[in-house]
Amino acid sequence: MSVTPINLALQGGGAHGAFTWGVLDRLLEDPEIEIAGISGTSAGALNGAALKAGMVSGGAEAARENLDWLWGQVGAVGDLRLTHWMAAFTPGAGAVARMLEFALPWSLTDAASRIVSPYVYGPFYRNPLERVVERFDFGRVCAHIAPALFVGATNVRTGKVKIFEGDAISTEAILASACLPTLFQAVEVTDPETGEADAYWDGGYTGNPALFPLFAADLPEDIVVVSINPLERNEVPVSSQEIQNRINEISFNASLLRELRAIQMVRDMIAEGQLAGGSMKDVRIHMIADDGVMRELNVATKLVPSPVVLSELKAAGRAAADRFIADVKPRLGRAGTVDLHRLCD
Repeated sequence: MSVTPINLALQGGGAHGAFTWGVLDRLLEDPEIEIAGISGTSAGALNGAALKAGMVSGGAEAARENLDWLWGQVGAVGDLRLTHWMAAFTPGAGAVARMLEFALPWSLTDAASRIVSPYVYGPFYRNPLERVVERFDFGRVCAHIAPALFVGATNVRTGKVKIFEGDAISTEAILASACLPTLFQAVEVTDPETGEADAYWDGGYTGNPALFPLFAADLPEDIVVVSINPLERNEVPVSSQEIQNRINEISFNASLLRELRAIQMVRDMIAEGQLAGGSMKDVRIHMIADDGVMRELNVATKLVPSPVVLSELKAAGRAAADRFIADVKPRLGRAGTVDLHRLCD
């Protein structure tokens, strides 16, 4: 049996990261796929850390169990299998998204986040994700064995992307990667080498996720992007909720599209003889996504982790990974399967 190594690039998108949970759950079942490197932002960072800790402790099956634990905690449900029986009596994810979007509590909360600073809570403030992230086994998350893990955040003062790796990955680094500035206070992270602290916001603004850490010489050429923010929508948004939702999607796809455009530019320069072949790493890009499912959701379902929606997204992620394994896996190691010209132009 031949094993193909790949890198994973995991987007952030709040509770929609449950789609990535399903993708990872399915990929980990395939003994012919080896995950060599992971770059994750926000929910992608949480997924990556849970997978890495599980792999180090007990291989693929332990990684799957650790991801199940993570999303059970995010959904405030001890065992998300309990939501399966509820599905028959609960509206689908799209209907839940619309109900949340127009519900008065969500509307009030959304409006308040635009005019009330998260700093007004003073000593009563606590990042709600902290209770989950602080329970990660960072001895395993930071272990210097495969898969390599990279966590992206945005430096508030410089506006530049910051990549945490190895021993620098901590509770604070992962919370920083998922820190939406209208909801959470900036996360202070201390550089272990300099002892200096800096403030960070969500990595989605500068790298969602960052691809360049996966260009390292010791990592494979195949990068699989797990996309959870729809790249395209046919309809022009008209309601205030639709407009805010589309702004969110565009903002959180912009950095990824810039990196993909740069990759294609390098390829074009090599093809035209402007760069010597082999002078730069020629990565192969693949993508796992289900924009049809994601277009039914909105910002509300990113921020309100309904257990039933999480369960549906996991199932959608597994189905998308099934399609990837059937259609794309035979081409891994040979050619990229994403038309970057069409995607980025």
